[in-house]
Amino acid sequence: MALSLLALVACSSEQKLENFDNKGYIQGSSMVAETIIKGNASGSISKPITVALARPAHEDIKVSYTADLSKVATYNELYHASAIALPAECYSVPEDNTVTISKGVTNSTPIAIEFKELATLDRSQLYVLPVSIQTSQICLLSSASVYYYVFRAGALINVVADIENNHLEIEWNNPAPLQNMAKLTMEALIRVRNFDKLISTVMGVENYFLMRIGDANFNPDQIQIATRYGNFPTKDDTKRLPTNQWVHVALTYDSTTGEMIVYVDGKQQSKGTKNVGTVTLSRSDFQIGRSYSDDRDLRGEISEARIWNVVRTQEEIAQNIYSVDPATEGLVAYWKFDDEGSRSVKDHTANGNDAKAKRADLKWTAVSLPAAK
Repeated sequence: MALSLLALVACSSEQKLENFDNKGYIQGSSMVAETIIKGNASGSISKPITVALARPAHEDIKVSYTADLSKVATYNELYHASAIALPAECYSVPEDNTVTISKGVTNSTPIAIEFKELATLDRSQLYVLPVSIQTSQICLLSSASVYYYVFRAGALINVVADIENNHLEIEWNNPAPLQNMAKLTMEALIRVRNFDKLISTVMGVENYFLMRIGDANFNPDQIQIATRYGNFPTKDDTKRLPTNQWVHVALTYDSTTGEMIVYVDGKQQSKGTKNVGTVTLSRSDFQIGRSYSDDRDLRGEISEARIWNVVRTQEEIAQNIYSVDPATEGLVAYWKFDDEGSRSVKDHTANGNDAKAKRADLKWTAVSLPAAK
């Protein structure tokens, strides 16, 4: 809403006469600041707020700030919204919440409102924190005495890589965390256009430990884990993947028990035992989108490719399909595929094992994931 500095305000009879024709207001072209919550929204965000006067103060003027949840309904009425109050654990106003506009000047020093724990918010909900100002020394412009901090969820994934007729290899900057892994989780988010070939490759090492789709005498659209000691699971016509639809595929392996589990969209699809010993994936022949030959590429798009040296639980897999904190314990490689570079895909862990496209420049597709329901 346009800020009108000509709005009339009611003033207390206790306010001094020399301040009567001056006005105080929150500085800004709008009284709404909207923040889009992306990814895991880790860390905190600081938002400064400043009080100003229409003309220089005749004396020092003290102004206090308050998180004013009574104004949530006002925001909804003004902006035809259905917001709820931002939870108390998600913000903090400084204990010293009073600023001074010194005599002869027009602006206060800024005060910072801290926002945190935003990843805990319901991504389907709109949140607002109204912050109001108060003073007994001067009139306040009614249309600029409350500032609304608004938070809404944005897409966790905005761009993905199309790797048809392409593949990636890894520049192993720090291979140690991916060596001799007794426990392992591999994940990827994929959208395949078609399965009109014998094998489509997700990632791994041919004839060693590979996540792929299809095989001889096996459904061309069923996930298979190919190892040096045989493949898992068996053919099953009920376990086929869809085309032109985003699907999250994951496997977990524990060498101490031999237990291997395949998950699709966070739900267990196959479970069994396959004893292959410890696994080293930091090898020169580890590839994303290729195994054995170029015609085993993935005909579609990929995002959120990850490797862990721990066994993730079903709940952990299901709750972090579209994003995960790169500092999460056990995450040893994390290629988000959101770089939009020509050949390089960053490893978002501290290991710095970046992936490089080998056959052609990468093609990027704009998306908005997760899709609205």
